[in-house]
Amino acid sequence: MAIRATLWRLLVAAAWLAGSMALAGSGAAQPYPERAVTLVTPFSVGGDADLAARNLAAAAQRYLGQPLVVLNRAGANGAIGSQYVKEAAPDGYTLLMARVGSQAILPALQQSLSYRWDDFTFLGLLELNPYICAVPKSSPYRSLADLAAAIKAKPGVLNYANSGPATVLNLGPQLLFSVLGLPPTAAMPITYKGSGDAVVATLSEQVDFVCTNYAPIAGPLNDGRLRALVTTTPARLPTLPDVPTAREAGFPQLEVITGWSALYGPPGMDPAAARKWAEVLRGVSSDRGWNDGTRQLGSVPDVRSAAATREFVQAQVQAYQKLGRATGISLK
Repeated sequence: MAIRATLWRLLVAAAWLAGSMALAGSGAAQPYPERAVTLVTPFSVGGDADLAARNLAAAAQRYLGQPLVVLNRAGANGAIGSQYVKEAAPDGYTLLMARVGSQAILPALQQSLSYRWDDFTFLGLLELNPYICAVPKSSPYRSLADLAAAIKAKPGVLNYANSGPATVLNLGPQLLFSVLGLPPTAAMPITYKGSGDAVVATLSEQVDFVCTNYAPIAGPLNDGRLRALVTTTPARLPTLPDVPTAREAGFPQLEVITGWSALYGPPGMDPAAARKWAEVLRGVSSDRGWNDGTRQLGSVPDVRSAAATREFVQAQVQAYQKLGRATGISLK
């Protein structure tokens, strides 16, 4: 009897241990995500990238089932935050708000950059931020053709506002000069701290024109203090129905210059987590709150698949590489 009792206790203990292991196994197999996900924004609080990240975070939680927490890690034109995500664990709990500057322009023009454009897991494009060239309301130039003709007629006389050589405020005009067959000095760049200061300089007529993303220039365009000459979007903007696209204006090459946001993960990210984000972004793409918020930020919702995003970004990098070679623009 003692032996049977001992055997019974052993069997009960073994059954309890097996049950415990099964429970532990089922816990380990819980679907992603089990906790909050961090979305790293490689730019400062309050900027376009930060606002886009917070708009995504507000919508994504409804489809993700866990909070999406925005973490700002700014510096080096977005390189610091990008490198942080590159080095993160590939478990899907650290993601990147990818932007044109940090994920296309820097990889194209800075040879010493610590990451390549394709060193990440592409999850999806989110939105395009239209690129617009504008002049003060008193300017004699009524179209991009007018401005181009004046630049050709008076090389080196006109000037434009920018925020540094490897920024979209400079690269757009440089591409225009290249298309016109003119040298990089066809109009003189006047450098300001950022797009906001560049827009103010244009408003005060310190410069002849500015080319920048729609968000920082929307107010002066809407109230008539500045006049838009062109937008690089494929179709006219509903908020600027009288402004022709680059293709309509006769300069389709300018379509490559556009702001954008995308969602990236670290290299080699867990495929199950990547599949979950494909599902989440499908939900976000039809989410009214996210779409309205994106438009209020001056952007155009344009959610694309991971594969389509990779193809888009590769074309962007190649375009900026070509422009860098043509203009001699590079970063050390």
